[in-house]
Amino acid sequence: MKSSFWQPIELSLLIAISATLFVIILGIVTAWFMTKKEFPGKVIIEVILLLPIVLPPTVIGFLLIMLFGKKGVIGKALDFSFGQSLMFTVSGAILAAVVVAFPLMYQSVKNGFASMDPLIEDAARVDGANSWRLFRHISLPLCSPFLVTGTILSFARALGEFGATIMFAGNIPGQTQTLPLAIYVAFESNKLALAWSWVMMMVIISFVMLLFIQKRARRS
Repeated sequence: MKSSFWQPIELSLLIAISATLFVIILGIVTAWFMTKKEFPGKVIIEVILLLPIVLPPTVIGFLLIMLFGKKGVIGKALDFSFGQSLMFTVSGAILAAVVVAFPLMYQSVKNGFASMDPLIEDAARVDGANSWRLFRHISLPLCSPFLVTGTILSFARALGEFGATIMFAGNIPGQTQTLPLAIYVAFESNKLALAWSWVMMMVIISFVMLLFIQKRARRS
């Protein structure tokens, strides 16, 4: 009983942490590029990057199946190269979490880069800083409050993902059944005490993360 209780929690944390690490890297790189570069079609690209915020999770799950499923363009390539599909795997659940969490990180970090005073960067260039040193020692530290906020929001979004996960990764107990999916199954099975225990854990985790964001916002 203990293992079945903790399995979806441990799996959800694994997926959320893994997805957040991917999202941090992708979000920083993409936000930096989109902030510093101008090119034709930039607005269209940015809209595409932010689409997962407004799309229903089931639509995201459907698109993931069309792209990464066994009959999808990318899915066929992965199946040919590695002999397996991402569907109904932990990797598939991580991919779904990355897609839904990415816009939160991207938008937060992009706001951080956009809010920096250009004079600070210009002064660093005059002192001989190259692009890498400018990014590492000036832009990234100044953007750290936005990065922390984006990380927390992305983690919370990845932890609570339901629709895209159940469509793309499935609801396999002990393999791809995350905490939100386990809560749904427990409720459908009328195991309300079990559902409540998982729900309260989700509420506490979300409350603590939002409280941390609010405290940081007040300090700044």
